[in-house]
Amino acid sequence: MSILTLIKAMFTAAPRLTPAECAARVRGGEALLVDVREPGEWAGGVADSAQLLPLSDLTGARAQWKPFLAGTAGREILLYCGVGGRSGLAARILIAEGVRAANTGGLSAWRDAGWPVAKPPAPRTPAR
Repeated sequence: MSILTLIKAMFTAAPRLTPAECAARVRGGEALLVDVREPGEWAGGVADSAQLLPLSDLTGARAQWKPFLAGTAGREILLYCGVGGRSGLAARILIAEGVRAANTGGLSAWRDAGWPVAKPPAPRTPAR
């Protein structure tokens, strides 16, 4: 990510939505839910149906984010993290790049809204 994009993101506003406001969009396929926490944080559970895409990859090489964004078909990206700070930054970065995105706070807010929380899928091992 370029320094110009990061600076632009700092001055970009991102909508803040509650999980309750987002649930119908995710269930209806209009939006995609993304957990931007780091892999070590996922072991305690992730919101059901969330994509696991760390913020460090969004601000770095984008090995995971680039193919994900290419396959979103213009759907809104709804982001959460531990408490809402990193997901807010991720939302601002994506909005600065022209992606429809919103910050939905932390995982506890999804739990409090009654959204199922599941164990993350096992990491894929490379084929030999």
